[in-house]
Amino acid sequence: MKTIASCVEDILIKQPFLEEALFREIINFSALSEELQDPVSKMLGKPVKTGAIMMALRRYAPPVHLRQSHQLKAVLKQLGDITVRSNLIDYTFQNSDTLIQSHAKVIEALDPKSFYGFSKGIYESNIVISSSEKRFVLECFKNEKMIDSQDELSAISIRLPKNNQRISGLYYQIFKRFAWEGISLHEVISTTNEFTVLVESHLVDQAFSAIKNLNA
Repeated sequence: MKTIASCVEDILIKQPFLEEALFREIINFSALSEELQDPVSKMLGKPVKTGAIMMALRRYAPPVHLRQSHQLKAVLKQLGDITVRSNLIDYTFQNSDTLIQSHAKVIEALDPKSFYGFSKGIYESNIVISSSEKRFVLECFKNEKMIDSQDELSAISIRLPKNNQRISGLYYQIFKRFAWEGISLHEVISTTNEFTVLVESHLVDQAFSAIKNLNA
């Protein structure tokens, strides 16, 4: 059975920025209660008083990643080197029985100084590489079906502290900062202790500042 508390929780879960603002106490409970009065009333099918909604807001238990914000802040301050690589291009190929062989041709002759990232999904695979290697890659993959390509990209790589995979909410904090700044991510590549985002080159300065501010 739906209650005012469950309706409020459903709304907050679907709006994580609102949820965090509530947890950080930077939002007016009274104003928010008035804002939620109409949607909560519709969800319950009957009029609801703002006072009842305000009580539900004050009693709302935030998720674990928000309650552990102090631990997260400590981890964010341990972020390592941030490296920026520009002039990249991203290719998407349909998976095939010969795709790995095409990939191997690139690996065998690739300049060690060139940026290269490869990720394989169920139906398609992505290759991110320096634009200078464009002709070489297209030759190696000439028998593969290209689904998409995007140039004028830049990569920002972050060294993560050890045991970062045990810290819940770490990636949420990174993605949240990009969302707050209105920065769209073209691609995400990660290893155990390294995290790389690809953005359009005209956004790289803004994206770099957003990451630097994570440990401010």
